[in-house]
Amino acid sequence: MERIVGMKAPSFNMATALGDGSGFGRVSLDDYKGKWLVLFFYPLDFTFVCPTEITGYSKKYDAFKGMDAEVLGVSIDSEHSHKAWIKSDLGKLNFPLAADLTKKVASDYGVLIEEEGIALRGLFIIDPQGVVRYSVVHDLNVGRSVDETLRVLKALQTGGLCPVDWSEGEDLL
Repeated sequence: MERIVGMKAPSFNMATALGDGSGFGRVSLDDYKGKWLVLFFYPLDFTFVCPTEITGYSKKYDAFKGMDAEVLGVSIDSEHSHKAWIKSDLGKLNFPLAADLTKKVASDYGVLIEEEGIALRGLFIIDPQGVVRYSVVHDLNVGRSVDETLRVLKALQTGGLCPVDWSEGEDLL
């Protein structure tokens, strides 16, 4: 397995369901040039842990936006499935959900479980120059921490050396 942190983020171009459920769009890595991107993969629409994560990231979207960061959720489901889920169960989101039907993006980011055809819970923070600065991958049964994602993003944006459990306002090394 090759490392991804410190490398140029793999390119992508995917169809999306708009977060408000009103329609569809497209998204590519190039759309995020000059901004931070929090890119997260989840296994499937209409499941149990996924909506807690997705809505958690949506609730804290303003905090990400205030840090010049965008959020993008990705699964192997179609944009039509995403839209139906937004309209039926998830409710309005503050960011789009992208469709990785070919599973190429999940494979390129190293989170594809090939034998199951779904992605692990992979999270990547990509800097404004398109370099992956952070990666964490969880088992399917364990949800991620939105607060930890925000903490790591803040730490990365300092450009300094951040000790264990560093929080905004604390001294850098």
